[in-house]
Amino acid sequence: MACGFRRSIACQLSRVLALPPESLIKSISAVPVSKKEEVADFQLSVDSLLENNSHKSQLDTQDQAQRLAEKLKCDTVVTAISAGPRTLNFKINRALLTKAVLQQVTEDGSKYGLKSELFSDLPQKRIVVEFSSPNIAKKFHVGHLRSTIIGNFIANLKEALGHQVTRINYIGDWGMQFGLLGTGFQLFGYEEKLQANPLQHLFDVYVQVNKEATDDKNVTKLAHEFFHRLELGDTQALALWQRFRDLSIEEYTQIYKRLGIYFDEYSGESFYREKSQDVLKLLDSKGLLQKTAKGNVVVDVSETGDLSSVCTVMRSDGTSLYATRDLAAAIHRKDKYNFDTMIYVADKGQKRHFQQVFQMLKIMGHEWAERCQHVPFGIVKGMKTRRGEVTFLEDVLNEVQSRMLQNMASIKTTKKMENPRETAEKVGLAALIIQDFRGLLLSDYQFSWDRVFQSRGDTGVFLQYTHARLCSLEETFGCGYLNDFNVACLQEPQSVSILQHLLRFDEVLYTASQDLQPKHIVSYLLTLSHLAAVAHKTLQVKDSPPEVAGARLHLFKAVRSVLANGMKLLGITPVCKM
Repeated sequence: MACGFRRSIACQLSRVLALPPESLIKSISAVPVSKKEEVADFQLSVDSLLENNSHKSQLDTQDQAQRLAEKLKCDTVVTAISAGPRTLNFKINRALLTKAVLQQVTEDGSKYGLKSELFSDLPQKRIVVEFSSPNIAKKFHVGHLRSTIIGNFIANLKEALGHQVTRINYIGDWGMQFGLLGTGFQLFGYEEKLQANPLQHLFDVYVQVNKEATDDKNVTKLAHEFFHRLELGDTQALALWQRFRDLSIEEYTQIYKRLGIYFDEYSGESFYREKSQDVLKLLDSKGLLQKTAKGNVVVDVSETGDLSSVCTVMRSDGTSLYATRDLAAAIHRKDKYNFDTMIYVADKGQKRHFQQVFQMLKIMGHEWAERCQHVPFGIVKGMKTRRGEVTFLEDVLNEVQSRMLQNMASIKTTKKMENPRETAEKVGLAALIIQDFRGLLLSDYQFSWDRVFQSRGDTGVFLQYTHARLCSLEETFGCGYLNDFNVACLQEPQSVSILQHLLRFDEVLYTASQDLQPKHIVSYLLTLSHLAAVAHKTLQVKDSPPEVAGARLHLFKAVRSVLANGMKLLGITPVCKM
């Protein structure tokens, strides 16, 4: 990728530096476009060449850059070489750049950027991604949105890079809350309401039984008894629990469908209630269990072995905890999938929990615990609908659809479409996802409906608008122009800026694959959309000579293709009309 230009530069450098080209390729980067002036196409940081020399000074680095520039020669690929501040700059033959980039985008299609030499030594791995993980018998809380869309992005990216990915939804489907819910349904539940709106009714029942349990100790006692029956495998109690679980997953599946997200496996804590006992026996056999004064059973996970950091794995009444079930789940998944890496997408408040789980796995002798990773994220603040505080994701999705429909109806340029509600939802989801992904995942951020729906500026609506506009351009002028094109017709500054930006897509994907941050791709796509907006105004297709129109249409088609590729990785479905 970067159409072989990076390798061509590396080969020339290798002859001067007596280093293998492979060791230089990742040090050569495509230069970001500049509004001020036309920039070089590629850049080499001389610091990266001298990184092993601890005595180097800024003067040495600049001097080295100058001397290197003098030793290198231009050829049919590189037309200019210059020394910048501690860098070497390379300008590529414009005709070659234009033809190679557009040809590569067309040939590679959805794989553009992924066939790059940056990924040539990437081993194919088996990767498990656990994300979303709502609690059953409750409507899908908005707090689970971030885990859901971030996990989907990571799974999409890993899959695009050729890894074998398993997407797991690890549902909260066990614990004392089901004792309360089972008792609550027996006291306040109605079969008709359960059938009409299952999770809303179960939520109402749960709120009511919690209120009753606060005032009436007998309700609490009944709840404990119900959960005890569940733990013992009582047929009636389990049948009711199973029904709540099935109804929950059925409703969640509808939410995931709206989000365009799927899972390979729906798993849950309940599956590991027995397996967690095996974990406790194994910990005991290794002499790792210790009892506290209160009767809880803990494992010392401190580095010093002085109980300064412990993880509780069993309550005093003999029941297991979330950490114990997580240990059992990790071991079971390793046996089932033989993964190379397992990624948990959960909020930053879970950091200590995962540190302890991974440490216990290591203590138990599982060296693969080193390959388990927690991807943490911050909190969304201020997500409210017109009615006030939001609790449920369904409310947010309905609000997104409703507001987007109103916005589209008020804009004169909105196209007629077969299913405006579906389009409104796709555009609205893009708006939500881009606002969420613009910053570091670890950061908390303030949600703003006004910012979400801006059609100008750095928003998901702007990305969708750009994609739809480019689709309209292709539809209007057809694809007859796209068989061949004259590179001489694409030498305007606006065309060159787009081509230079398209060159960088593989680097952006590579950076995102290293730190799993979607913000790199978001920033890239927003810049691409702004460049396309400027070019759309200045590089007219209509009324231009056929040769010029064809070349420009080819350029815009490449932009639309790369824009769609990036959006799909982020979990956004591009629209063709809006």
